[in-house]
Amino acid sequence: MITILASAICLVEGYLLGSLNFSIMVSRLFKGEDIRNYGSKNAGMTNILRTYGKKYAVMVGVGDFCKGVCAVFIGRLIFSLMGVTLFDAGYAAGAAALLGHLFPLYFGFKGGKGVLTGLGVVLTLSPLSFAIIVLLELPLLYFTRIVSLASVTGAILYPIVTCVVHILQRRPFILDTVFSVALAGVVLYMHRANIKRLLSGTEYRFGQDKKKQ
Repeated sequence: MITILASAICLVEGYLLGSLNFSIMVSRLFKGEDIRNYGSKNAGMTNILRTYGKKYAVMVGVGDFCKGVCAVFIGRLIFSLMGVTLFDAGYAAGAAALLGHLFPLYFGFKGGKGVLTGLGVVLTLSPLSFAIIVLLELPLLYFTRIVSLASVTGAILYPIVTCVVHILQRRPFILDTVFSVALAGVVLYMHRANIKRLLSGTEYRFGQDKKKQ
Protein backbone atom coordinates (compact mmCIF):
# COMPACT_ATOMS: atom_id res chain seq x y z
CA MET A 1 0.00 0.00 0.00
CA ILE A 2 2.80 2.40 0.87
CA THR A 3 4.45 1.71 -2.50
CA ILE A 4 1.24 2.58 -4.35
CA LEU A 5 0.83 5.79 -2.34
CA ALA A 6 4.47 6.82 -2.89
CA SER A 7 4.18 6.09 -6.62
CA ALA A 8 1.02 8.17 -6.88
CA ILE A 9 2.71 11.09 -5.13
CA CYS A 10 5.69 10.81 -7.49
CA LEU A 11 3.43 10.80 -10.53
CA VAL A 12 1.54 13.88 -9.34
CA GLU A 13 4.76 15.67 -8.39
CA GLY A 14 6.36 14.91 -11.74
CA TYR A 15 3.33 15.93 -13.76
CA LEU A 16 2.77 19.23 -11.93
CA LEU A 17 6.46 20.11 -12.23
CA GLY A 18 6.53 19.11 -15.89
CA SER A 19 3.49 21.33 -16.54
CA LEU A 20 5.64 24.39 -15.85
CA ASN A 21 6.24 25.15 -19.52
CA PHE A 22 9.00 27.74 -19.60
CA SER A 23 8.47 28.64 -23.26
CA ILE A 24 4.95 29.82 -22.53
CA MET A 25 5.91 31.47 -19.24
CA VAL A 26 8.88 33.35 -20.72
CA SER A 27 6.91 34.55 -23.74
CA ARG A 28 4.07 35.79 -21.55
CA LEU A 29 6.29 37.33 -18.88
CA PHE A 30 8.75 39.15 -21.12
CA LYS A 31 6.78 39.68 -24.34
CA GLY A 32 3.18 39.67 -23.18
CA GLU A 33 2.47 37.03 -25.84
CA ASP A 34 1.91 33.30 -26.15
CA ILE A 35 4.68 31.62 -28.15
CA ARG A 36 2.10 29.09 -29.39
CA ASN A 37 0.71 31.84 -31.64
CA TYR A 38 4.01 32.43 -33.45
CA GLY A 39 6.56 30.64 -35.63
CA SER A 40 6.04 26.90 -35.59
CA LYS A 41 3.44 27.40 -32.83
CA ASN A 42 5.32 24.90 -30.69
CA ALA A 43 5.93 25.70 -27.03
CA GLY A 44 9.61 24.78 -27.07
CA MET A 45 13.07 26.31 -26.97
CA THR A 46 13.63 26.12 -30.73
CA ASN A 47 10.58 28.24 -31.48
CA ILE A 48 11.58 30.70 -28.75
CA LEU A 49 15.05 30.97 -30.30
CA ARG A 50 13.69 31.64 -33.78
CA THR A 51 11.04 34.08 -32.53
CA TYR A 52 12.70 36.01 -29.69
CA GLY A 53 16.42 35.22 -29.76
CA LYS A 54 19.18 33.52 -27.79
CA LYS A 55 18.68 35.19 -24.40
CA TYR A 56 15.15 33.92 -24.02
CA ALA A 57 16.02 30.54 -25.53
CA VAL A 58 18.68 29.99 -22.85
CA MET A 59 16.17 30.78 -20.12
CA VAL A 60 13.70 28.29 -21.59
CA GLY A 61 16.35 25.63 -22.18
CA VAL A 62 17.64 25.77 -18.62
CA GLY A 63 14.14 25.73 -17.16
CA ASP A 64 12.78 22.83 -19.23
CA PHE A 65 15.95 20.78 -18.72
CA CYS A 66 16.14 21.38 -14.97
CA LYS A 67 12.52 20.46 -14.32
CA GLY A 68 13.27 17.00 -15.73
CA VAL A 69 16.24 16.69 -13.38
CA CYS A 70 14.31 18.02 -10.39
CA ALA A 71 11.33 15.72 -11.00
CA VAL A 72 13.57 12.65 -10.76
CA PHE A 73 15.43 13.90 -7.67
CA ILE A 74 12.22 14.82 -5.86
CA GLY A 75 10.65 11.49 -6.77
CA ARG A 76 13.63 9.63 -5.36
CA LEU A 77 13.50 11.75 -2.22
CA ILE A 78 9.82 10.89 -1.75
CA PHE A 79 10.57 7.17 -2.06
CA SER A 80 13.48 7.50 0.35
CA LEU A 81 11.43 9.34 2.99
CA MET A 82 8.60 6.81 2.68
CA GLY A 83 10.98 3.84 2.81
CA VAL A 84 10.09 2.45 -0.62
CA THR A 85 12.84 0.50 -2.41
CA LEU A 86 10.89 -1.72 -4.82
CA PHE A 87 12.02 0.29 -7.90
CA ASP A 88 13.63 3.60 -8.85
CA ALA A 89 11.12 6.42 -8.37
CA GLY A 90 12.94 8.34 -11.09
CA TYR A 91 11.15 6.34 -13.78
CA ALA A 92 7.68 7.29 -12.56
CA ALA A 93 8.54 10.92 -11.80
CA GLY A 94 10.50 11.36 -15.03
CA ALA A 95 7.74 9.91 -17.20
CA ALA A 96 5.17 12.10 -15.46
CA ALA A 97 7.33 15.21 -15.97
CA LEU A 98 7.56 14.47 -19.68
CA LEU A 99 3.80 13.99 -19.83
CA GLY A 100 3.33 17.31 -18.04
CA HIS A 101 5.55 19.08 -20.55
CA LEU A 102 3.61 17.64 -23.49
CA PHE A 103 0.20 18.28 -21.93
CA PRO A 104 0.66 21.03 -19.31
CA LEU A 105 -2.16 21.35 -16.80
CA TYR A 106 -1.66 25.11 -16.47
CA PHE A 107 -1.69 25.91 -20.20
CA GLY A 108 -4.64 24.13 -21.75
CA PHE A 109 -2.81 20.80 -22.18
CA LYS A 110 -0.89 22.12 -25.22
CA GLY A 111 2.85 22.06 -24.59
CA GLY A 112 6.15 21.30 -26.30
CA LYS A 113 7.79 18.19 -27.75
CA GLY A 114 9.66 17.09 -24.64
CA VAL A 115 13.27 16.91 -25.83
CA LEU A 116 14.92 19.08 -23.17
CA THR A 117 12.79 17.75 -20.33
CA GLY A 118 13.51 14.24 -21.53
CA LEU A 119 17.24 14.99 -21.59
CA GLY A 120 17.04 16.19 -17.99
CA VAL A 121 15.41 12.91 -17.04
CA VAL A 122 18.00 10.90 -18.97
CA LEU A 123 20.89 12.75 -17.31
CA THR A 124 19.58 11.92 -13.85
CA LEU A 125 18.74 8.29 -14.60
CA SER A 126 21.85 7.45 -16.65
CA PRO A 127 24.60 10.11 -16.80
CA LEU A 128 26.82 7.96 -19.03
CA SER A 129 24.07 7.36 -21.60
CA PHE A 130 23.34 11.09 -21.56
CA ALA A 131 27.00 11.97 -22.15
CA ILE A 132 27.34 9.53 -25.06
CA ILE A 133 24.20 10.79 -26.78
CA VAL A 134 25.20 14.43 -26.39
CA LEU A 135 28.70 13.76 -27.74
CA LEU A 136 27.21 12.03 -30.77
CA GLU A 137 24.51 14.62 -31.45
CA LEU A 138 26.42 17.89 -30.99
CA PRO A 139 28.56 17.45 -34.15
CA LEU A 140 25.44 16.49 -36.11
CA LEU A 141 23.65 19.62 -34.90
CA TYR A 142 26.68 21.78 -35.63
CA PHE A 143 27.15 20.61 -39.23
CA THR A 144 23.49 20.28 -40.25
CA ARG A 145 21.98 23.13 -38.18
CA ILE A 146 18.75 21.11 -38.03
CA VAL A 147 17.53 20.81 -34.44
CA SER A 148 14.81 18.30 -35.24
CA LEU A 149 17.31 15.96 -36.92
CA ALA A 150 19.43 15.90 -33.76
CA SER A 151 16.30 15.35 -31.65
CA VAL A 152 15.04 12.47 -33.79
CA THR A 153 18.38 10.68 -34.12
CA GLY A 154 19.04 11.21 -30.40
CA ALA A 155 15.71 9.57 -29.59
CA ILE A 156 16.57 6.61 -31.83
CA LEU A 157 20.02 6.24 -30.24
CA TYR A 158 18.78 6.48 -26.65
CA PRO A 159 17.45 2.89 -26.28
CA ILE A 160 20.46 1.46 -28.11
CA VAL A 161 22.98 3.37 -25.99
CA THR A 162 21.09 2.56 -22.79
CA CYS A 163 21.04 -1.16 -23.52
CA VAL A 164 24.73 -1.32 -24.50
CA VAL A 165 25.88 0.75 -21.50
CA HIS A 166 23.98 -1.42 -19.03
CA ILE A 167 25.23 -4.66 -20.59
CA LEU A 168 28.84 -3.46 -20.53
CA GLN A 169 28.41 -2.39 -16.91
CA ARG A 170 26.83 -5.78 -16.15
CA ARG A 171 23.74 -4.12 -14.75
CA PRO A 172 20.10 -5.19 -15.25
CA PHE A 173 19.04 -3.56 -18.49
CA ILE A 174 15.45 -4.61 -19.20
CA LEU A 175 13.65 -1.91 -17.17
CA ASP A 176 15.94 0.87 -18.37
CA THR A 177 15.70 -0.27 -21.98
CA VAL A 178 11.90 -0.51 -21.88
CA PHE A 179 11.72 2.97 -20.35
CA SER A 180 14.10 4.37 -22.95
CA VAL A 181 12.08 2.83 -25.79
CA ALA A 182 8.89 4.39 -24.40
CA LEU A 183 10.48 7.81 -23.96
CA ALA A 184 12.03 7.68 -27.43
CA GLY A 185 8.71 6.65 -28.92
CA VAL A 186 6.98 9.66 -27.39
CA VAL A 187 9.64 12.05 -28.70
CA LEU A 188 9.48 10.53 -32.19
CA TYR A 189 5.69 10.75 -32.23
CA MET A 190 5.81 14.41 -31.23
CA HIS A 191 8.26 15.01 -34.10
CA ARG A 192 6.20 13.19 -36.75
CA ALA A 193 5.65 16.41 -38.75
CA ASN A 194 9.37 17.19 -38.55
CA ILE A 195 10.20 13.70 -39.75
CA LYS A 196 8.01 14.22 -42.82
CA ARG A 197 9.82 17.48 -43.60
CA LEU A 198 13.20 15.83 -43.05
CA LEU A 199 12.32 13.08 -45.50
CA SER A 200 11.13 15.63 -48.07
CA GLY A 201 14.17 17.88 -47.53
CA THR A 202 12.10 20.89 -46.45
CA GLU A 203 12.98 21.05 -42.73
CA TYR A 204 14.26 24.42 -41.48
CA ARG A 205 17.99 24.98 -40.90
CA PHE A 206 19.18 27.74 -38.63
CA GLY A 207 20.58 30.58 -40.67
CA GLN A 208 18.37 29.71 -43.63
CA ASP A 209 16.24 32.43 -45.21
CA LYS A 210 12.71 31.67 -43.98
CA LYS A 211 11.27 32.75 -47.34
CA LYS A 212 13.10 29.84 -48.98
CA GLN A 213 11.68 27.21 -46.64
